[in-house]
Amino acid sequence: MQTEESIAEPDVSSGLKHALTGIDVSGQPTDSQYWTDYSFSFGTACNKESVRTFGAVFLPTLYILIFVFGLTGNSVVVWVLLICKKTKSMADVCLLNLAISDLLFVVFLPFHAHYAIDQWIFGNVMCKLMFGVYYIGFFSSIFFITLVSLDRYLAVVHAVFALRVRTATWGLIMSTIVWAASISASLPMLVFYQVEREDGSLVCATIYPEESEKEWKLAINFEINILGWLIPLTALIYCNWHILRNLQGSKNKQKVKACRLILLVVLFFFLFWTPYNVVVFLLSLQDLQVLDNCNIMKGLDQALQVTVTTSLIHCCLNPVIYAFVGEKFKKYLTNMGRKYLANVRICRKCVAFSVLSRARLSSERSTSLYSTTPDTII
Repeated sequence: MQTEESIAEPDVSSGLKHALTGIDVSGQPTDSQYWTDYSFSFGTACNKESVRTFGAVFLPTLYILIFVFGLTGNSVVVWVLLICKKTKSMADVCLLNLAISDLLFVVFLPFHAHYAIDQWIFGNVMCKLMFGVYYIGFFSSIFFITLVSLDRYLAVVHAVFALRVRTATWGLIMSTIVWAASISASLPMLVFYQVEREDGSLVCATIYPEESEKEWKLAINFEINILGWLIPLTALIYCNWHILRNLQGSKNKQKVKACRLILLVVLFFFLFWTPYNVVVFLLSLQDLQVLDNCNIMKGLDQALQVTVTTSLIHCCLNPVIYAFVGEKFKKYLTNMGRKYLANVRICRKCVAFSVLSRARLSSERSTSLYSTTPDTII
């Protein structure tokens, strides 16, 4: 017999659990009732086994790929900014924090991949930590993208004022505010995610207070829609529109390249985050019982799996959009690469010299041990 949690219409947080994991519990689809999730629409059971099977087959591979590329790209950005560039401006601080946010966004994906094919085995603390860190990375990444656009807006449109505020100190202050806001927005997830036993298996799920369950679901959904999409997208459009107007008509090749980059920033943000937020909004309508149909429920679950994965790809592109296309960053990266290769060559020469020296010494010792000349005997 299934619990009330398993048959309720999914909110975005429990829906995110399904999307990130594909299944709620372990077992095989041929023999276990756990693979069959039933939501009731108009008194009819809605079988979602196909949605769970799809997630269990395809999501682990996708998460591991995103983890590898996201971890590599953002780690390189952190490495260059901390060791070489030394974060001397607000832009540097913002890019550094954006890379750290994206690392938080992907660091627990191997756990999600494992959970997609098995029950939750990592304990209650890790359950809260995994989804809490995910949401902190989610909000902070979007907030820092917005802050980067605001920094560029000040640099281009209000250049005189920007001289006073586009400093590393102001960057640290704004970054502290962003992290505080991100953690505050993620607190409900840290509180409500916990491990429970469901039909004999352990799941990491959102457990809301019974008397206010629907209110909490809607509040979190609208928080994601408003703080994680509507306000940032509005700010991106406003800032980048004024930057484009200011650069309009310029024949400078660098400015033309900057215009293209600005368009890509807005376009990528819209393409990767809008589908996910549309699904979140539709899940809110489902919680309000505006959408109450089995096919729609299964379609939303499937769409959530796809859109969550698509949104995760954006954190792999952020290093390319904001760092690797910049001339200064590419210069620093090239210089560090050359230094590294030079050190490798030197080390190889040292190793080769050491090996040669040991070989000669060994040869000399061998000669001394087996020589029968009077000198060696004495």
